Amino acid sequence: MKARLRVGVPWHLVTVMLLSLPSIILNVCHGQTDDYENPAAPPPGLDECNGIYLTYSFTSREKEYPKVKNASAQAWAFKSLATITNTGEHELKGWQMFVGFQHKEILVSASGAIVVDGDDFPVAVGNGTIFAGNPQVDLKTAIETAGDFTQISAQIEITGSVFGIKPPGIPMPKNIKLVNDGYKCPKPTLRGKSYMRVCCKKDPKAKEEKKKLKFLPRRYGDLSLTYDVLQAYGNNYQAQVTMDNIHPLGRLDHWNLTWEWMNGEFISTMRGAYTHKRDFSECIYGTAGKYYKDFDFSTVMNCEKKPVIADLPPERKNDSQVGKLPYCCRNGTLLPSIMDESKARSIFQLQVYKMPPFLNRTALVPPEKWKIDGVVNPQYKCGPPIRVDPTEFPDPSGLDSKTYAVASWQVTCNITRPKEKLSRCCVSFSAYYNRSAIPCNTCACGCDNNKGCSQNAKAMLLPPESLLVPFDNRTEKALAWAALNKFKVPNPRPCPDNCPVSINWHIDSDYKTGWTASVTLFNWDDSPFEDWFAAIKLDKAYKGLEGVYSLNGTKFDNLNNTILLQGLPGLNFLMGEVNGTKPGDPRVPGKQQTKISFIKKRTPGINIPRGDGFPTRILFNGEECALPPQIPRSSAQQKSHFKFLIVIIMAIVTFILMSDHLH
Repeated sequence: MKARLRVGVPWHLVTVMLLSLPSIILNVCHGQTDDYENPAAPPPGLDECNGIYLTYSFTSREKEYPKVKNASAQAWAFKSLATITNTGEHELKGWQMFVGFQHKEILVSASGAIVVDGDDFPVAVGNGTIFAGNPQVDLKTAIETAGDFTQISAQIEITGSVFGIKPPGIPMPKNIKLVNDGYKCPKPTLRGKSYMRVCCKKDPKAKEEKKKLKFLPRRYGDLSLTYDVLQAYGNNYQAQVTMDNIHPLGRLDHWNLTWEWMNGEFISTMRGAYTHKRDFSECIYGTAGKYYKDFDFSTVMNCEKKPVIADLPPERKNDSQVGKLPYCCRNGTLLPSIMDESKARSIFQLQVYKMPPFLNRTALVPPEKWKIDGVVNPQYKCGPPIRVDPTEFPDPSGLDSKTYAVASWQVTCNITRPKEKLSRCCVSFSAYYNRSAIPCNTCACGCDNNKGCSQNAKAMLLPPESLLVPFDNRTEKALAWAALNKFKVPNPRPCPDNCPVSINWHIDSDYKTGWTASVTLFNWDDSPFEDWFAAIKLDKAYKGLEGVYSLNGTKFDNLNNTILLQGLPGLNFLMGEVNGTKPGDPRVPGKQQTKISFIKKRTPGINIPRGDGFPTRILFNGEECALPPQIPRSSAQQKSHFKFLIVIIMAIVTFILMSDHLH
């Protein structure tokens, strides 16, 4: 009799398999259908926008040190996110987005963009700022990228500090908008308390450029700098920097140009300029040394992230290794074209080595954060480099043809008015009808905190001859003059103006048919100024100018009633300060002076004792000079005002007494 085989059914495994079967079937079916995973929902309002869609969202904040009781003074660390998306039909070249910050914000970082004014972080943006794309400068359309968001949109991750808005208040900007020409933006809308959005559309009335440009059009600025790549190789390229002085009164002396390499580049050689520092150790011990293992860095020009570049002196102009470039080697002098058009441009070349991953010959990235400065010159603020169409050059062989740069970028810099106590020249006023001269402002060009003087006290009135000696030698004269005229002496006494250059405007005479003035320029520095100029704006007296006698004077009607003064041929140096004739004598400043005459019939109603003969703005070598807060007044005019005031008071008193008598 055969034994019956009994096999036990593992019901617990069967149960598991039955439970798993639906998910297996569903997974298999999922792989065989055209149903894809639903994409993330777009930002609110994005689908309805046919143009450029901007958003700003406030994400977080945290109280910072020091923690104070005054809510308006408390600082908060904040984070926010700004986005820009091209939902239209046209590619957006060189996008720029304005964010209207309004709570004394200070930005510490902004990834995905740069601040257009070019300042280093941290940067104060309490009045709003403009962001420009970096590294993604342009936004393509969804049509030409099949909706690739990485090419049609950009994000700006913002980190910074904000003041005065405590929870639950949200420190949102006033507005956001697109700055690019040809677009109109309505007022942005808020969604909740921390999200702002706006859709900017093409302006149908905007005039389009007749010439179709592949890149952005070149811009107008007071100073234009062009970065042209002339030759490109795998790991290096040759570039040329061209500086054009466009402003009629802009100028640079001994210019220093600096920028910041963003991807580890270094300068191998230069022609037409040099760097102040030639330390190749930063290359050897940095990432460049790790990649270029067999490279001889001893011949490298500069390895700094922020090199400081200067022009070569004239004696190196014909040097076969570093010179022989047009518009180079003038010791950093860049004049306005109205003085000398041939000296309104400067050029230098450099060989740049790149680092991975930018080793393709088309992977060309210009330096960022450009800054330029001179000795006693205008203060410039530069924007970011923008890609422009390649620069045209005449054929070097002399043929009637053109060559083009491999790639070109333009940086525009504009003159800014110096902040209070940060000028580099100042003005004093005096007149024949007032015994006291009004000197330059206290700390007009900055102050040293360790001198034991008052930085805020008003400058003391002086006898006019005191303007001829340095500030340190004026103390006795100033105190004696104050005692003689019963002027109050501040305690502590005011600090000096500390300006290397000062200009005195003196009213010499005033008669029936005209009047005269003297202009004296003082150089309190050791170095002379070559080819100097002074620009003087006269609002009320300009049309009456008759003649300038010991300097070259030119009228410029198109420069807001400005007279340009220059040294005569052979006398174009404003010499530096030198020692006195005898030991112990005060140092003597370099000086130039001229008389200027005016005719009254061209300016009817002009009143010289009232102050109509004083300038409203003076520039020296393009730098705006600090003007005194007051002008000399005629003592006779002051007496007449006093007499008139007495008459008014007596009339009022008489009227009151008569009214009482009648009642």
